[in-house]
Amino acid sequence: MSLVNVEQRGHILLMGLNRPEKMNAMNRAMYHEIAAAYHHLQTTDDLRVGLLYAEGDHFTSGLQLDDWAGVFANGKGIEPNDGELDPFNVVGDALTKPVVFATQGICFTCGVELMLNTDIRVTAKGTRFAQLEVKRGIFPCGGATIRLQREIGWGNAQRYLLTGDEWNAEQAYQWGLIQELVEPGEQFSTALAIAEKIAKAAPLGVSGSLASSKLAIQQGEMAAKEHLFTSLQPVMASEDVKEGIQSFLERREAVFKGR
Repeated sequence: MSLVNVEQRGHILLMGLNRPEKMNAMNRAMYHEIAAAYHHLQTTDDLRVGLLYAEGDHFTSGLQLDDWAGVFANGKGIEPNDGELDPFNVVGDALTKPVVFATQGICFTCGVELMLNTDIRVTAKGTRFAQLEVKRGIFPCGGATIRLQREIGWGNAQRYLLTGDEWNAEQAYQWGLIQELVEPGEQFSTALAIAEKIAKAAPLGVSGSLASSKLAIQQGEMAAKEHLFTSLQPVMASEDVKEGIQSFLERREAVFKGR
């Protein structure tokens, strides 16, 4: 049985953790299936956005530590195979397409770190989050120490990274860590509706907006400003811009082709 359900729905790639009997605990096999799905999303022209979710009552209870101990001890860390893209964006190339995230139940350790490498997050009320690593003798190595303070502030991040304590969905919503707080059972449909809106938007516009935003975060505002109009120039020459203008004049919804 596959540990990750992968389905293309229009221009959207659905990626669902599928080990509910183990609360979707992430072993190495599951990691490689997620990484393969991310690579498929990145390299398939017809795909414009991903949706990462989980089957069952919980997103994930975290890493299956006994399966990962040797990886963490080797000094090299995670090593994706050929045809894979690290979903934590800690090693190797980064995904350049947007990902919407839907979570419920328990979302611990690697679940939080997967979330931190997505772009729009939807959470069911009652969801519990935690970075438990310091209670297990280690520290987070999937991006939480790099990204959590940027998302929720230094003090808030250290409050939970250094104690291993839990925080709840309401706190995450107040911090801006998640964008939609919904009733349990509605997280997937809400996330899918957002992904569908992204998929209908102009692909070159979406990719340009995301790239510029990430550049500003990673290299600073000046770097983003320097690339702003040089990146926009080829977009302005695209068929999609003509379609956008024409649809505006004709007062209809645009149909974009990504070229």
